[in-house]
Amino acid sequence: MSLKDLRGKIAIVGVGTAGCGEAHGMSDLEILTQAAKAAVEDAGLAMKDMDGLCTANLNSAMWPLNVVEGLGVRPKFVDGTNVGGAAFVAHQLPAMLALNAGLCDAVLVCYGSTQRTATFGRKERSAARILLDPDPFQTPYKPFNPPSSYALIAARHMHQYGTTRRHLAEVAVAARKWAQLNPEAFARDPLDIDTVLKARMISDPLTAYDCCLVTDGAAAYVMTRADRAKELRKTPVYILSNATAVWHRSVSSMRDLTVTPSKDSGERAFAAAGLGPKDMHMLQTYDAFSINTILALEDLGFCGKGEGGAFVENGAIAPGGKFPVNTNGGGLSCVHPNMYGAFITIEAVRQLRGECGERQVKGAKTAVVNGNGGNSASCQSTSVLATADAL
Repeated sequence: MSLKDLRGKIAIVGVGTAGCGEAHGMSDLEILTQAAKAAVEDAGLAMKDMDGLCTANLNSAMWPLNVVEGLGVRPKFVDGTNVGGAAFVAHQLPAMLALNAGLCDAVLVCYGSTQRTATFGRKERSAARILLDPDPFQTPYKPFNPPSSYALIAARHMHQYGTTRRHLAEVAVAARKWAQLNPEAFARDPLDIDTVLKARMISDPLTAYDCCLVTDGAAAYVMTRADRAKELRKTPVYILSNATAVWHRSVSSMRDLTVTPSKDSGERAFAAAGLGPKDMHMLQTYDAFSINTILALEDLGFCGKGEGGAFVENGAIAPGGKFPVNTNGGGLSCVHPNMYGAFITIEAVRQLRGECGERQVKGAKTAVVNGNGGNSASCQSTSVLATADAL
């Protein structure tokens, strides 16, 4: 079986979010449960129908067991593979294979984190992870990761291609303009280029607004076979393809600091979908940092290598621009609870179902979703989604 054989065989039929921004007094599992229930209800199904489960969490090696117990489900198929924030896009391919083989009938992909408000918060969790799972090539030098690694990537891109801090700021401002149209977004205050450039430097050349938010949040979506999807409550969004590429863990192991694994995952995803960048009506990409958006545009083929900075100039990816990117506000302005991949998938689904109100991309029939994982663009997972009109 090839990726092409799975084209359009599986659909996303329900989506849900919960606790986005701040979820005081709640645990990761509690807000995950809320999002999962919302997604299952959105699909017109019941939790007992979820006989497949995909989930991961950086804070628990056996997280799927916690979720099974918390949701009261007994899945026939489970995937707990953790490749960082890209996991919730990467989960799609094993789920597609399981559904297509008849191993299960409905797969719930879900995530939750209260990193912002938890007593044992982001700093404490990061310190614990370094002790339990150190990066042997970088930990001895005590980098401020992930900002330090992405700052190195950004600096190399600027040196090699003439990308400027203003180009990075264009990405942050575009994300904020989309967020201002999204009632669910956490950061909606006005933001301009000068404010980004003059903001506190986090890791040169990245300022505070070049870095993702630190929020709570949970997200979930339901996948099922296309024949069953047609009978459910909401209009199905079909998965035309999904591909994942993992090239390294440490930034010091990148062969080229300006090229990410999405060069590979994107090529395979587009080939299996039978579509290309020119056929996409939007991009939902994991923007942990502003440089991520520029790299994704280049490596997925929306522009040439080194041309990403020019591509985003003059509000090109903002509302009213030539190409919509991260229409919910992204990790830079909407929500970022440590692992963000499920949220870009959900935004693509909502856009293709025409449910996005003021930020709705008119006539949208296709979307490419690109997940990013690890401290240095280590893993990338790319999906092509479409309405029935684009099958």
